[in-house]
Amino acid sequence: MLGFSRLALVAIGLMVCAAARPALAGDDLYRAKTIVTGQGEENRRIGFKACLDAVLVRVSGDQRLPKKPEMAALRDKAGSFVAEFRYRDRMEGIPIHDEQGTHDRPHELTCLYRPGVIDPVLASLGSKPWLAKRPRLAIFLATERGARHFALAADDERGAPMRESFVNAADPLAMRIAFPKASLLSESGLDDKALHETDMAALDKAAKQVGADQALAGRIVWSDKELGWIADWRLATGGRTYSWQVRGVSFDEAFRVAMQGAAQILSGNGQP
Repeated sequence: MLGFSRLALVAIGLMVCAAARPALAGDDLYRAKTIVTGQGEENRRIGFKACLDAVLVRVSGDQRLPKKPEMAALRDKAGSFVAEFRYRDRMEGIPIHDEQGTHDRPHELTCLYRPGVIDPVLASLGSKPWLAKRPRLAIFLATERGARHFALAADDERGAPMRESFVNAADPLAMRIAFPKASLLSESGLDDKALHETDMAALDKAAKQVGADQALAGRIVWSDKELGWIADWRLATGGRTYSWQVRGVSFDEAFRVAMQGAAQILSGNGQP
């Protein structure tokens, strides 16, 4: 009976430890998702290649890796790096019609990888895992399109699509973000015009009030000439303020560039 009690205590202890695991455990870091058409082998191979690119960037934070010439050979055997994979039908619950069978329905392909496999691949590319706890970024964004302009806030319906887009841009990079409430922006005098001129030290201080670790500041302006948004981003770390820009893009792409740049900098991989 005593032995059983000890075993029970050990089991309870293991459950407590499991519950106490950090929100971003190692096994969650080593995964990637992409969208494929159906579950056929040909499209799966395409998905494996996309997921390999994604997981290498997710784990390392280095946005330059997919452009390295060595990636061509690695993509040819992308499936060999996958430990497990699964599908989710993005049209689940929608009846299959005669002209649209299961072979051409869009699926979300999730690939899981083992650190012992991916880490050596990173090393072969001159990179390494970014395993430090990733800071939560407070997004301070000024937007302008013609006469319409505002600062993005957590509780302003005008910015709902942009907030959703930002979250979607952060997830593939295992980044965490937060948005300031309109009241905080107002009390701090951080309207859309002031945000562009406020230094990063002040914004980093305001980020603490949002429950974040530091600020990511940006400004996006619609350009008819560019047929898209012009986005400028700023982030400070290590006593230096980094800035980068993208032009003529959708706001989805502008936010992806924002998060990719932040990951590049914070992971120690330099200027975006």
